[in-house]
Amino acid sequence: MAAQSRTLAVLGPTNTGKTHFAIERMLGYRTGVIGLPLRLLAREVYDRIVAVRGPSVVALVTGEERIVPERAQFWVCTVEAMPEGLGADFVAIDEIQLCADPERGHVFTDRLLRARGLRETQFLGSHTMRGAIAALVPGVEFLSRERMSQLSYAGSKKISKMPPRSAIVGFSVDNVYSIAELLRRQKGGAAVVMGALSPRTRNAQVDLYQNGDVDYLVATDAIGMGLNLDIDHVAFSSLSKFDGRRMRALAPNELAQIAGRAGRGMSHGTFGVTGEAPELPDEVAQAIMDHRFAPIRKLEWRNPKLSFGQVDALIASLEAKPEGEWLVRAREADDLRALRTLAEQSEVRARASDGPSVRLLWDVCRIPDFRGISHAEHAGLLETIYRDLHERGRVPDDWLARQVKRIDRTDGDIDTLSKRLSYIRTWTYVAQRKGWVDDEMHWRGATRAVEDRLSDALHERLTQRFVDRRTSVLLRRLKQKEAMVAEVNDKGEVTVEGEFVGRLEGFRFIQDKAAAGQEAKAISQASLQALAPQFHLKADRFYNAPDTEIDFTEQGGLMWGEQAVGKLVSGADPMKPQAQAFVDEAAGDDVAQKVQRRLQHFIDRKVATLFEPLLNIQRDEELSGLARGFGFRMVENLGIIPRGEVADEVKALDQDARGALRKHGVRFGQFTIFMPLLLKPAPTRLRLVLWSLAQGLEEFPEAPPPGLVTVPSGTAHPRGYHAMSGYRAAGERAIRIDMLERLADMLRAEDSRGGFEAKADMLSITGMTLEQFADLMQGLGYKAERGEREKVKPVDQAMAEAPAQAQDAAEATAEDQVEAIPDEGEAPVAVEAPEAAEVPAEVPEASETEALPGEAPAAEPSEPEVEVFYTFTWAGRGGRARNEGRSKPRGEKPAGNKPRGKPGKGKPKREQGPKTFSSKPQKKDKIDPDNPFAAALMGLKDKG
Repeated sequence: MAAQSRTLAVLGPTNTGKTHFAIERMLGYRTGVIGLPLRLLAREVYDRIVAVRGPSVVALVTGEERIVPERAQFWVCTVEAMPEGLGADFVAIDEIQLCADPERGHVFTDRLLRARGLRETQFLGSHTMRGAIAALVPGVEFLSRERMSQLSYAGSKKISKMPPRSAIVGFSVDNVYSIAELLRRQKGGAAVVMGALSPRTRNAQVDLYQNGDVDYLVATDAIGMGLNLDIDHVAFSSLSKFDGRRMRALAPNELAQIAGRAGRGMSHGTFGVTGEAPELPDEVAQAIMDHRFAPIRKLEWRNPKLSFGQVDALIASLEAKPEGEWLVRAREADDLRALRTLAEQSEVRARASDGPSVRLLWDVCRIPDFRGISHAEHAGLLETIYRDLHERGRVPDDWLARQVKRIDRTDGDIDTLSKRLSYIRTWTYVAQRKGWVDDEMHWRGATRAVEDRLSDALHERLTQRFVDRRTSVLLRRLKQKEAMVAEVNDKGEVTVEGEFVGRLEGFRFIQDKAAAGQEAKAISQASLQALAPQFHLKADRFYNAPDTEIDFTEQGGLMWGEQAVGKLVSGADPMKPQAQAFVDEAAGDDVAQKVQRRLQHFIDRKVATLFEPLLNIQRDEELSGLARGFGFRMVENLGIIPRGEVADEVKALDQDARGALRKHGVRFGQFTIFMPLLLKPAPTRLRLVLWSLAQGLEEFPEAPPPGLVTVPSGTAHPRGYHAMSGYRAAGERAIRIDMLERLADMLRAEDSRGGFEAKADMLSITGMTLEQFADLMQGLGYKAERGEREKVKPVDQAMAEAPAQAQDAAEATAEDQVEAIPDEGEAPVAVEAPEAAEVPAEVPEASETEALPGEAPAAEPSEPEVEVFYTFTWAGRGGRARNEGRSKPRGEKPAGNKPRGKPGKGKPKREQGPKTFSSKPQKKDKIDPDNPFAAALMGLKDKG
């Protein structure tokens, strides 16, 4: 070493220009080496020196990257990769305070004790190292540098309140990602910087921040090691970290190292914490601002004089204890742990039998565990590499090619790409080792190319996930205080400065991914400027649109195609709902009134069309007296009234009044007064909406599927729902009211006192099984008694009569066969009826047991088949289910009462056969008002 060699310790806080000073001094010599704590920082310094001196004289050596030109004069390296014995004029070690780091400190301590330049040596770091350097480095000179800008404590701020140009520090990958996601939603995005990123990905992310595409940076504590960025504020999301073994609180000097990234050059900076972290104690905050910290008392050390004679000797030399009060033996590092594991393998121990093989084993064990899967997995990989190097002297090309090819994929999410990047770093490290592969240049280029592809893909995924391009563009234009250009395309998509910001749905602007604060206001203002003429053009098109393009929903919404343009609200009359338009205030009153008028026209015409038979009752001036009053009652109830609710009013109507109402399509049924034409699906759907509005329901019940005879009655429906939907609840199911009246007509012919069984036609029109029919009958007020009997086969005559009976049922009168008629263009829904109940017939006993002449005797008869039947009798008020509006079947005379009408009038009662209630026409003033047959006959007489 030359006599004039100088050792200099340049100490001071961050932003004092220490690294810049060392680079300038190195470039003043013919050769030099600088060791840096991170390969990211090494790449940054390499690029700076190349920009000044050119790539032909600058070398870059890290664990995974090696660029060494033939005429290299200046070497930029990570501290671990610094070459020894170069004899450079200048040597510098940055962040020398890392001598106290539990993981890597022994490497920095070794450089402090042994790395020297021929003419000048510099140690760059914190004032906390002054005592240790003075004690361990003879003849050292100290140069103190002051911070160029002021650093102050800003306290706690929520992430949503962070000022622009802020860096938020997290201490885990999950924490970094969650903060970046929050910033994307609230601030438009953030760049992500972590030590595990490749230099290419890191640089691309930093460019996003430095160029102003995003105003926020989320990083791990890697930014504390000399990365020079334009940061105004640093915020800690936590004050503790996991150091590889345990969670521990961050020391004040560690916090200061990171906080010092705020402020650059002469620009002042601030630091603080986020809402998730506790406030910094006053004394800690003051110590950071004043750069006063407890001095470092112990440096991590590992013996540099290794013995390579045997594996055990190597392990023993690595475990040697230091001498002196300033040094402490480093804890077991990953390389020593791997050496111990491999030394236990008999094959490895047999191979490591001499000095060169032991040295090779140690070199293999020093391959970092980039993958971080598990210690056993890493040790297994090292064993394979060592075996190949020991046997062949090289890692086989075909095996290495398979490993690299498996990683060379750019699909997948952020985590997948990050894992592949960590895997390729292993093979990049192997390719950088001299003599480990056949074609070093090829494999260095191949692994570097894979790393670059993965880095670009990772940068793209990070940007897609954590940067909202639209918001970042708008924020940039806002800073420039320029007017933004907004447009609306034919699909209603709104763009501002070419970025999609929302959609025009109907006459309302729906902002996409609503932003906060200044950005949201800017988007809204720019968008509404473009939408102003669009609102008027669209309102004109809507006003002239045909009714076929407009419709209402079962919840009372009003739709124009697929766009919601309004809703229905209750009016003074159930038949006169009011339309309320959905129009943004920015559209103006003219647009709002035009849309509202068009919607009101639509719903008024829809009510007039679907309820025309009902509205005709109101317009009929010939109706008077009780008939007119009852007609208005029908209108108020939307065309359907359970008879029990108006029993007295119905009795008060004479035959002329009933006849006048029947001309309008009103049917006086046994259970319901209704208009059959209003049972179609379209009127039913609208009737339920109008009824729900009048009832003030928050959620409107939906109409039953069209064409079904019965539906489950349910218990969650509001009172009156079944009647408005055209059904009547009876037991567990509700039956359509027109089919119920057909059933009632069939029941009149039955002896409901003595009891009767269900006929096949009854089951057919209801579409029910016998058990379901029994439940229905009980719901209607009948008593159902279950019985069992031996089932016999029907005779041929009964089978032959079945088609004739079906034909007779099909020829019933029009009024007794009212069915829900599907709307035009709607397919009718067929109801599958259950099998008709078999008619028992008397069959001679011999027909089942005796064999015909010439035939073999029949087998012994099996057990008789049992059939279930029900006998129904009228239960009156004592029935199981008391349905509102239920009345006793017409034709049944109350027990103990005398027959109505004068004695001797009509035909004498028949003593045998089924009971019937037909009679010759009676005088007008003697007609039973509850008998529809008598009313029909009277009408025929009047016509005659």
